[in-house]
Amino acid sequence: MGSTKQLQTWWKESSVYQVYPASFQDTTGSGTGDLKGIISRVDYLKDLGVDIVWLSPIFASPQKDMGYDISDYRMIDPIYGDIDDVDTLKDKLHERGMKLVLDLVVNHTSDQHEWFKESRKSKDNPFRDWYIWRPPKYDAQGNRQPPNNWESHFQGSAWEYDEQTDEYYLRLFCREQPDLNWENPDVRKAVHEVMRFWLDRGIDGFRMDVINFISKDQRFPDSDTVVCRGHEYYACGPRLHEYLKDLGAILKEYDAFNVGEMPCVQDQNELIKAVGADRGELNMIFHFEHMDLDYGPKGKFSPGTWTLAKLKTVVNKWQKFMYENNGWNALYLENHDQPRVVSRFAYDDPQHREASAKLIAVFHVFQAGTPFIYQGQEIGMTNVPKEWPIEEYKDIDCVNHWNLYKDTADEETKRLVKAEYQKKSRDNARTPMQWDSTPQAGFTSSNTPWMRVNDNYKAVNAASQTGNPQSVYHTYRQVLQLRKEYKNIFVYGKFELVDEANERVFAYKRENLGEIVLVVCNFSLDEVTWKVDDLPRDVLFSTHDKTVGDIKNGQISLAPCEALVLHVFPDFTGFTYGYTKKN
Repeated sequence: MGSTKQLQTWWKESSVYQVYPASFQDTTGSGTGDLKGIISRVDYLKDLGVDIVWLSPIFASPQKDMGYDISDYRMIDPIYGDIDDVDTLKDKLHERGMKLVLDLVVNHTSDQHEWFKESRKSKDNPFRDWYIWRPPKYDAQGNRQPPNNWESHFQGSAWEYDEQTDEYYLRLFCREQPDLNWENPDVRKAVHEVMRFWLDRGIDGFRMDVINFISKDQRFPDSDTVVCRGHEYYACGPRLHEYLKDLGAILKEYDAFNVGEMPCVQDQNELIKAVGADRGELNMIFHFEHMDLDYGPKGKFSPGTWTLAKLKTVVNKWQKFMYENNGWNALYLENHDQPRVVSRFAYDDPQHREASAKLIAVFHVFQAGTPFIYQGQEIGMTNVPKEWPIEEYKDIDCVNHWNLYKDTADEETKRLVKAEYQKKSRDNARTPMQWDSTPQAGFTSSNTPWMRVNDNYKAVNAASQTGNPQSVYHTYRQVLQLRKEYKNIFVYGKFELVDEANERVFAYKRENLGEIVLVVCNFSLDEVTWKVDDLPRDVLFSTHDKTVGDIKNGQISLAPCEALVLHVFPDFTGFTYGYTKKN
């Protein structure tokens, strides 16, 4: 194991709020959110207590994949505003001591980017080698086949045939998202210039989309995997760390921040190369192991069941590994690609929704790493209603998957597939932000927002919570504040899982310099009784207003979905547990 002496830096002590611009706040009546809308909510974010605001892509784009298909890295898409709006937002955030991070998508571009328009013109075009082109294969009958059997993350082959030059280009996502060829030094230089362009304007860093996909095995062999064939040849390709070091060196010049999205990798030793404190590559990473817990054998849209035991195993693995090897976790439970955490890992029915959301806040924020909060998470927004018809779903991954079934599958299969969309579709995170109880949840004055507002907006909205000290919103405010007040423990302390075998309670300790905090989260709908060997010094936080006086005879009684944060004496040695079924 590596050193446990922790690098101390501003981005470890920060928290991040992710804004999905299309769904945050519309100021023009277009039905789509915009930059001026984000500017109008800066004080809301400051009051919440976050330090960094990360925007999902705002660059010029045909919007085939909600802006993750960029056609110009220096131009803002007109649906969101213009570059002056970015400068204004940056300045407003900086005035309040906050930072602005942009989403940089450089594994692929849009097929409408000028680079690709040139690349597809001819085989001898100067831009041809900026993308990954390969000739067809032919079977014994002379039928044209893709260069290999790799699969797109959005269903079907990862190769798109281009008739004009009789070759295929690689596109790991949709056909309008051709992959850049990072083997070409001109491509790397162009990406570096884009980064400097924005850093020179005062942007504070980048979230880097599928950044571990940028190096491909140049043999392009066939794959033997079952789900998403081919990923073993590009998820951490042969030159990845060389490329990441180049990016890290630029960011270091500006004291800027970067977080890399790294799907399809579960090898800790591979990931620590990207995120180790002495590596100079990425500050932190989004890994996906906890996001795959409810996936079935055929991937995301096949039925699977998560368990608390599985969640404990994954969380414990990454918490301990990063600490012991001087890496760093990006802590997230929601983002633009994931369903709502209250619906996924807790209970979103009206009776338990608020308690569940508070439980999640405590569980999430006090782990070791930088917490990322996705818009609406702080008020307990939920998945879309089960009653919504398939026509309401807009996520290209979901739509492409449905197209495989809608005309051929039997009714029972289609019913099961649609149930998985409601649980896991990216649309769950993309419904408009629920600001208040007025029409369209205060998101837009338009009667036709780009995506339908969740039906529960009158019960779940920011306006009803910001003035209520018992609300989910105020729970997030308080836990973020506590993380700052006790940063020696919550930011720099080590993590230890407690009572691993418990099927209802997820408990862990954070410890540094002899100070110990115990976080206890009852993920069940049962009342659970714990016995503690030594009384705590203090209750730092309770979702149910518990005080030290409520801990009698060394017992803690946890209500369904209750979370407690206990400051305990240094000689605190252990726990014994009891369990009582709710009547």
